[in-house]
Amino acid sequence: MNKKSVPLTLVIFLIFAITQPVFAQTYAFSLDREVVHVLWQSDGTLSLQYEFVFTNATYADPIEYVDVGMPTSDFDVYNAYAEINGVSISHIDYSDYVDNGIELGLGSYAIQPGDTGVVMFWIDGIKEVLHFDSTDEGYASAVFSPTWFDSSFVSGNTDLTIVFHLPPGVVPDEPRWHKSPSGWQEEPFTDHDDQGRITYSWRNQSANGYTQYLFGASFPANYVPAGTISKPTFWENLGIDPEAILGFSIVCGVFLFIIGIPILAVVGQRNRKMKYFPPKIAIESHGIKRGLTAIEAAILLEQPMDKVLTMILFAVIKKGAATVTERKPLTLDIVDPLPSDLRGYEKNFLEAMKPQGKAKRRKALQQTMIKLVKSVSRAMKGFSRRESKKYYEKIIEKAWSQVEAADTPEIRSEKYAEFMGWTMLDDDYDDRTRRVFQHYPVFIPHWWHRYDPSTSRPAKTSAPASRPTPGGTRMPHLPGSDFAASVVNGVQDFSAGVIGSVTDFTSGVTQKTNPVPKSTSSGGYRSSGGSSCACACACAGCACACAGGGR
Repeated sequence: MNKKSVPLTLVIFLIFAITQPVFAQTYAFSLDREVVHVLWQSDGTLSLQYEFVFTNATYADPIEYVDVGMPTSDFDVYNAYAEINGVSISHIDYSDYVDNGIELGLGSYAIQPGDTGVVMFWIDGIKEVLHFDSTDEGYASAVFSPTWFDSSFVSGNTDLTIVFHLPPGVVPDEPRWHKSPSGWQEEPFTDHDDQGRITYSWRNQSANGYTQYLFGASFPANYVPAGTISKPTFWENLGIDPEAILGFSIVCGVFLFIIGIPILAVVGQRNRKMKYFPPKIAIESHGIKRGLTAIEAAILLEQPMDKVLTMILFAVIKKGAATVTERKPLTLDIVDPLPSDLRGYEKNFLEAMKPQGKAKRRKALQQTMIKLVKSVSRAMKGFSRRESKKYYEKIIEKAWSQVEAADTPEIRSEKYAEFMGWTMLDDDYDDRTRRVFQHYPVFIPHWWHRYDPSTSRPAKTSAPASRPTPGGTRMPHLPGSDFAASVVNGVQDFSAGVIGSVTDFTSGVTQKTNPVPKSTSSGGYRSSGGSSCACACACAGCACACAGGGR
């Protein structure tokens, strides 16, 4: 082989390597011992302590990850800690392979073929784990299943021990245990831990690591906050055994399949078109994302796009970047140069609103919204969408509270103008504005005449009202109902005159920001197996851990 042929050979080799299918790794291990301490806390949460002893098969690939299923989805990965052979594990994250699971990356301490490794795992603060006992409403039912692994990975027997630590203060004659799993001793061993808490212990030296075992106990509900115990189901309240309605359910199921499914599919498809984000923006680990503007919060809250666009219109008018010269069709006089304090989405909006055909304007506005949604998505990366939504809903309510607390029409109007962006995010904006200003006029914002050409400019006055307005001017005013109607009509006008069908417009945006997942077919092998969490509990309350596994 001459030297000139070497690069070509390498290229061919690389192309061949890249185009070849990725062969699955081989996972095979035994779970020699598993000890789980299940601590039911006085605040209604659950703490878990796991000890796993794995022995990797000599022919298998290294165990690089261990996925541990959680009892519910209401947990925080930052409350977790883990070790491998006494060394702290730094890679602790939400699992990509197990629903409601935590991923432990063993890194350089991966368990090699033929070796044994001890993995310790702790987590506190798991919520939504208690239910009311179906046989005694004064008792809380605590049911738990330790995480299990895919039977294609794990083999052999497991010395499995489960220890329930009941809440502090429970006395020996109060709690009761539930029926033990098949193959286990009928009654748990009862004792006290080093904190004086009652413990129930179950042990089976011939258990296995791929079966779901359910353990349960009940204790007086007064030992935990009432709000931490889930209420009985609808059928439990009616005293109906779910099995008694099985036949009826089958009939309903057939009806739903024949008639209901197509209807639900259409409704679901329509609802998906109105969702700006995929079901999961990112791993939610950093709590609340603060600092969003009202318009960005509107995207996070998935407010209707005609409302969001109207809010942007108000924002650019308020900053003096544009003036409405005609309401129908909406025509803007855009200043040049633009103010320096405009945000990116405001500049994009103004660019889209420049004179052009209706179809081109609509397309440009869709691009503006696509960029805005993606910008908010990037800002939310790593933050909890659910917690952030609650945070901004509180800001909306606080804005209204400040408006309602004002003791004069002038101050109330000033607060209303100041927080207008936030108050508009209230789903009840129209009616609430009418109620808040039922007996008061709304002194319209100083910039309002640039939005509504029919509104007169503020008039200079040498004799100001009881509370002078800035600049010595007397602001025009409207009844609260008329002002609310003006804003609502503005949103409707934007929809009818600029973007057309809100559903179709939004669908054009969400096709880019929340596309329908493409169906894929692959012969690949998923390395982390196990069922999703599906508790087959006949007792009251189910807090079952989902499957996890080495991979």
